[in-house]
Amino acid sequence: CALPIWKLNLAKSTYSGIPAPKSMTTTIEAQGAGIKVSNDGVAADGSKVTYGYTATYDGKESPISGTGAPNGADTISLKKTGNSTLDATLKKAGKVVLNGKSAISKDGKTRTLTSTGTNASGQPTKTKTVYDKQ
Repeated sequence: CALPIWKLNLAKSTYSGIPAPKSMTTTIEAQGAGIKVSNDGVAADGSKVTYGYTATYDGKESPISGTGAPNGADTISLKKTGNSTLDATLKKAGKVVLNGKSAISKDGKTRTLTSTGTNASGQPTKTKTVYDKQ
C-alpha cells in the first residue's frame, strides 16, 4: 500500500550549516516490516538529488543508494518511538553524521523532521524540515 507523497515546504523549514535545497519530494511506501523511501529534488547548487533506502524499525543499518543523502550518509537505521514518530541515525563510513527525528502531525497532513549532525567539512548542521502531504 502506497503511503503519501510529501513535498518540502521551504517557507516553514530552517537550515543551519547546510544550504536549503530548491525542492524535495519524498515518497514513503510500506515494505515488509519497514519502509521504502525515495527522495527526489534539486539541491541548492541546482544539482539533482535522488536517493533512497529500504529499512526496518529494528535499529539495524540499511544502505542508502543514490546521490545527495544528508551529510553524505551511506547508511540509515530507524527506530519507532511512537505511532507517528521515529528516530533515524545516518552514518558515513561507520561514523554518525546525522541524528534525526520524524513526526507526523495528529491530522496526518504535516511531517516534520528535526536533525542535528556534521557536514563533510566537520561543521555542525541543524535542520527543521516541514513536509506537506500531497
